[in-house]
Amino acid sequence: MTILDRIVEKKLTEVAQRKATIPAQSLEKLPTIQRTVNSARAAIQAAGSTGIIAEFKRKSPSKGVINDSVDVIATTQGYVKAGAACLSVLTDEPFFGGKPDDLIKARAANPTTPVLRKDFIVDPYQLLEAKAWGADLVLLIAACLTPDQVKVLGMEAKRLGLEVLLEVHDEEELDQCLAIEELPQIVDLIGVNNRSLKTFVTSVETSLRLADRIPSAFVKVAESGLSSATTIQVLRDAGFEGFLIGEAFMKTSAPAEALAALVADSLMQTSS
Repeated sequence: MTILDRIVEKKLTEVAQRKATIPAQSLEKLPTIQRTVNSARAAIQAAGSTGIIAEFKRKSPSKGVINDSVDVIATTQGYVKAGAACLSVLTDEPFFGGKPDDLIKARAANPTTPVLRKDFIVDPYQLLEAKAWGADLVLLIAACLTPDQVKVLGMEAKRLGLEVLLEVHDEEELDQCLAIEELPQIVDLIGVNNRSLKTFVTSVETSLRLADRIPSAFVKVAESGLSSATTIQVLRDAGFEGFLIGEAFMKTSAPAEALAALVADSLMQTSS
């Protein structure tokens, strides 16, 4: 059993337990379900945007504890001040040390910044949770979903007014998703995760290899292994507009300062 299999197995049990505690009908009645989301697509494509989706992540299965001492409110507000276009907040607790309260706090502290619920979405109930907690967009990971599941979850996300970031790891996953006729209507951004879920080896070449295969209808997002302004510029030249970065910031004692330094380096490269 792979780590992804273990995560999904645990997630299915977790979701069943939460459904029994708070039924979907109760979530549907919450006022936050009706809120209009902040558009990640618009934020990333805005003039002068860094395109950076800055992530708050305490730990991961491959790295263990990354940073469990920083505050979610201070960190996410610092990210926004430093130039983040969007925020990403982990809500998976067993494997990533996240929790719903992190997302709720990040939302309240950054009311106009798009916030991604970063989790393993396997059930429409989790989309209701995401909207109720204040998320603007959700992650659908092709590696743990069938194309039919991507379609169903994408349609439900759109019903709730959420934007969707679809994550792929290779050509096979991308091609399977692009075969979904409704994809342009249910997915806003396509992300390429440079970290293999099988080996956990990270290579930016994955994004570069897939760049031209992603239709221009989608905002292209590079994920994992991004730590330098040079790498971001190479990816930008290849057509990527969004850059999901977490570990490079979170492994420092001051994540927001690390983001500010990267933005400054990027500006220097652009002007030179």
